[in-house]
Amino acid sequence: MPGGKIDPGETEADAAAREAWEEVAVRVDPVALVPLFTVLIQAHGEPDGRLVRMAVFGAETADDPAASAEVSAVHWASSADEGRCPPAGVEVLRRLHAADLID
Repeated sequence: MPGGKIDPGETEADAAAREAWEEVAVRVDPVALVPLFTVLIQAHGEPDGRLVRMAVFGAETADDPAASAEVSAVHWASSADEGRCPPAGVEVLRRLHAADLID
């Protein structure tokens, strides 16, 4: 799940498209991104009360994901991979599974 912080002047969709390119070499048009849901959950490894807010989008692309300068490997994930994820990632996988978008 590519992710990162929103840069000044960016929309959530702009940031999602930029991060997809930077992390997994996938180009997506921010205008074509489909908002799916937002996760708000305790940030992993942070003091109680520090939350992470993650906007999740759907998109179609002809690009094949590939590791880039920011990640060392890419792999597909399913709901069975919850144990490999921090709490925000677990919630994303659960919601994607519930929406019948993975598995």
